[in-house]
Amino acid sequence: MFEKLSRYLVPLAGKLNNNRYLTVLRDAFMLAFPLTIFGSIFVVLTNLPFLDQLMNEGALATFRESFSIASSATMGMMSVFVAFGIGYYLSKSYNVEAIFGGAIALVSFFILTPFMVETEAGEVVQGVIPLDRLGAKGMFLAMMTAFLSAEIYRRIVQRNITIKMPPGVPPAVAKSFAALIPAVLTLTVFLAINVFVSQLFHTNMHDVIYQAVQAPLVGLGSGIIPTLIAIFFIQILWFFGLHGQVIINSVMDPIWNTLMIENLEAYTNGEPVPNIISKPFIEIFTVGMGGTGMTLAVVFAILLFMKSQQLKQVGKLGIGPGLFNVNEPIIFGLPIVMNPLIIVPWILSPMIVTLVTYFSMASGLVPPPTGVAVPWTVPFFINGIMATNSIAGGLLQLVNLMIVFMIWYPFLKSMDRFNLKKEQKEKNAA
Repeated sequence: MFEKLSRYLVPLAGKLNNNRYLTVLRDAFMLAFPLTIFGSIFVVLTNLPFLDQLMNEGALATFRESFSIASSATMGMMSVFVAFGIGYYLSKSYNVEAIFGGAIALVSFFILTPFMVETEAGEVVQGVIPLDRLGAKGMFLAMMTAFLSAEIYRRIVQRNITIKMPPGVPPAVAKSFAALIPAVLTLTVFLAINVFVSQLFHTNMHDVIYQAVQAPLVGLGSGIIPTLIAIFFIQILWFFGLHGQVIINSVMDPIWNTLMIENLEAYTNGEPVPNIISKPFIEIFTVGMGGTGMTLAVVFAILLFMKSQQLKQVGKLGIGPGLFNVNEPIIFGLPIVMNPLIIVPWILSPMIVTLVTYFSMASGLVPPPTGVAVPWTVPFFINGIMATNSIAGGLLQLVNLMIVFMIWYPFLKSMDRFNLKKEQKEKNAA
């Protein structure tokens, strides 16, 4: 069965892992990672639950207003960073001047962005970009625009439709002139698109893409069934030794990150958090409990209840990294890869925990993640509190840890008995 499954799954996973566009998309989101962490730190600080006891109402409002710019200028403008990152990394993958590819992609996105905002009184103010267009609402347009603009730019460059300067001209000047024609032609395409859509249909590309593409995809990705399917494939890919997170997240990250930004925008505005499933939901309540498959519970079970020297050694190697959500010692030391003895708990436990987490939040027992980006190396329980701004998030992780422990225990015990017999035979033979 495993041979038949690997015959079809491994080549498909390899194609996804090596796909140029998925790789570029992953790298573009990672470009924004340190910026989102910066913004998230100040979201956490300005929303600590005990601040109302340390400050009066006026001082607290001033404190939050003063530091809210940190999240607005980072996570609130995620589409800007993603557009630049896609243009940069896609151009770089084609060996054309990457910095111009990023700049052209960013300007192309701005050309399609309406420079107007409507006030509560119905007055239209020109020359102002609504911040939501640069955040969650503009995410898919930013990605599509960046990919298309970078492809147009690199094709023009690779066809040598450029201005070539004499050898004595400084490199920076020569590169600027070389990018001139590709930039003008590429930006003209997007200007024509904007004129066509705005004048003929009296709308803008943001609203077109949001209604036709982004809203349906995000609505689908926020459901529990697609999430369980994604987690299943993450686990099964790891079972075959393939990095499930890198492969599946490359496809799902645009949706999960958009849901995260929607949550953050609502949370910072004092509104109810709209989405249960988002990027922090996936990271904190799966990877954030010892690594892929939530193997911290497995390490505890081994160290506390298993007796064979082989498992004990694996547990000792796994406990340190596992506390910081690194579990390669368990994946390759237990091993999990290509080990049919543990495929059932390996796939079953994260899916059950995901269901428990989802319904705990849907029922209101635990608040959903606020949209704050928590580094994946933050130890469990702490990261659960940070992600939800509630101790209930950490307590839910403890419950989930016990669920994983109970699912894995009989399988580990079976492995332990087998290893003990093997070790006893080797001891008697010696």
